[in-house]
Amino acid sequence: MTGFVDRKDELDGLDRMYSENDSALFILYGRRRIGKTELAEKFMKDKEGFYFLSRQQDLELEAERFKNEFGREFDSFIESEQLENVIDEAVDKLEGKPVMVIDEFPYWIQEDKSIVSIMQGLWDEKLSEKEVFLILTGSSISMMETEVLDYKSPLYGRRKGQLKLDELPLHTLNQFFPEKSFEEQLKIYGATGMIPHYLKEFKPEKDFFQNIEGTFLNDLHLLNEEAEILLREELRKPNKYFNIMEAIIDGKTKPNTISQRVNIENTNISKYLNKLEQLELIKKESPITMSEKPKNRIYKVSDHYFRFWLRYVYKNQSDIQTQPEKAIQNIRNSHSKYMGEVFEEVCQKTVRKNREHTKVGRWWYKQHEIDIVALNEKEEKILFGECKWTNQKVGMKLLKDLEDKSEKVRWQNQESREEEYALFSKSGFEDKLKMEAEGRDDLQLYDLNTVEQVLAN
Repeated sequence: MTGFVDRKDELDGLDRMYSENDSALFILYGRRRIGKTELAEKFMKDKEGFYFLSRQQDLELEAERFKNEFGREFDSFIESEQLENVIDEAVDKLEGKPVMVIDEFPYWIQEDKSIVSIMQGLWDEKLSEKEVFLILTGSSISMMETEVLDYKSPLYGRRKGQLKLDELPLHTLNQFFPEKSFEEQLKIYGATGMIPHYLKEFKPEKDFFQNIEGTFLNDLHLLNEEAEILLREELRKPNKYFNIMEAIIDGKTKPNTISQRVNIENTNISKYLNKLEQLELIKKESPITMSEKPKNRIYKVSDHYFRFWLRYVYKNQSDIQTQPEKAIQNIRNSHSKYMGEVFEEVCQKTVRKNREHTKVGRWWYKQHEIDIVALNEKEEKILFGECKWTNQKVGMKLLKDLEDKSEKVRWQNQESREEEYALFSKSGFEDKLKMEAEGRDDLQLYDLNTVEQVLAN
């Protein structure tokens, strides 16, 4: 089992804040399984402190449970009864500058919204005068942002810092699966994203499809049901949101076509799309050389776990229950096409490593599309790239097609702008194309080994 991975920058930031000689209230939040608890525990490892995982139950019961758990860990009795006094007394019993972590604080908010005001009073009147590092964490992104971080929240202005924990960097895949090829690692990434807990559910000794059978297609496994749990925590009508994302996956990428597919009024669809954007499950995209006006926008499902789950679990629940062999065969048959979009995103990350580009994205106009267009606006440089996740080597035809399409991209003066080309291929390149690249300064070829090396640096 892989231990704690990466998060060095986050730990360093917490340690710097802790080293200052005053009290601090810190807000740590992010989606389930992203690694908040592991980060907090790693930070606490060499410090005096107490970790408490909240439950959604009566706050009097939570106060009693807090007292009992604290008493067992420190062999110390807390006399207070009210929750805020229990926390204050616990801080007094700890030595030095203690760290107090209250994990899943939104559970208390769901039980009693007044807890936010209670915690504000506790902080203002008592804890802010003591040397204590209090961390409130939460997996409900919407609740943390509205009830804790929003300017209307009683806790607004009290926090010394906040961190929305993001997915791990792509290059850390190798720390989870050092014995697997980069190709196999990217397949796992395409199903799980860089969510640490999801990655740990894949067994290193099994191949990709064996792991999918044991996780996504196993109705007893968390990856089979996690998407529904996540949306139920955040939304009152999760099925509407599932249907919107499914429509996007099926090619209904503009608000009007989405609304028609899911039977929601066009005037109302934006609030649903905005909510999914807030949860970072979908994102807006415009052709990289065009303005971000609504008429140019399309939507795409940006979360890999949800995208894989919607494509292969949500759509095929009957087959998973009654014909599991058919469900896994469906994945085998279409997975290469599915990975095309994943590989495109990985290639964009590779191009972004070259920091001379100010913008990197896709371009399309009518029937024409280019996977990657990268702009250097200051120096009037433009790079055009195509990505192929196929079992065939890429040849001269792809380069010629890319050069033809590049002429249709209106950006700066086409006569004076400096143009470059990049081709990305899972299976490598034909010899003729390799020879062409050796003779040209404006053409770069990236196989999987090259992409892996660039991302690792």
